[in-house]
Amino acid sequence: MNVHPTDDDLMVRIGYGEETAFRLLVERWERQVFAFLWRMTGNEDDARELTQDVFVKVHTHAGRYQPRGIFKSWLFRIAGNQSRSFARRRKIVDWVSFDAFRHDRELEAPGPDAELMADETRQQVRAAVAKLPDRQREALILRRFHEMSQQDIARIMDITEGAVESLLVRAMSALRGHLIREKKETA
Repeated sequence: MNVHPTDDDLMVRIGYGEETAFRLLVERWERQVFAFLWRMTGNEDDARELTQDVFVKVHTHAGRYQPRGIFKSWLFRIAGNQSRSFARRRKIVDWVSFDAFRHDRELEAPGPDAELMADETRQQVRAAVAKLPDRQREALILRRFHEMSQQDIARIMDITEGAVESLLVRAMSALRGHLIREKKETA
């Protein structure tokens, strides 16, 4: 028996009803799925609920899963679909939490003024990202925070790599535009 089974191996075993395989798969992917959904919804409780929904779908569809080595793309496609369905149901506008910026620390501890400015910048970026169209926001989060390739994002979003590149370029352009306008308005 393989000590470190692949995701595809686990999905086949789940399809045959092996609950241990399901627990292992959830342990392996739960944090990444939760982080993605938290960034998409901007709410920890909603992200937890959606994460559970994603894994219920994984379990439900395990018997039909075709092992082709693209489990990660398949999983994040489910997560993306869940977040879009959630947004339609709740009509959420303020989606994204960019708390990952906390990890972008300077080498030296910043003073109070620098911390205040950094917090203000994070809030401006959060607001600008929340204004992006759903597909641009999703592509940006997958690329920036989950460090996925354009090929993986294309599989997840069921679009071409060229369309992913276009979404990312438009997202970055829109972000710059929002931030420039915000800066002019507060100046």
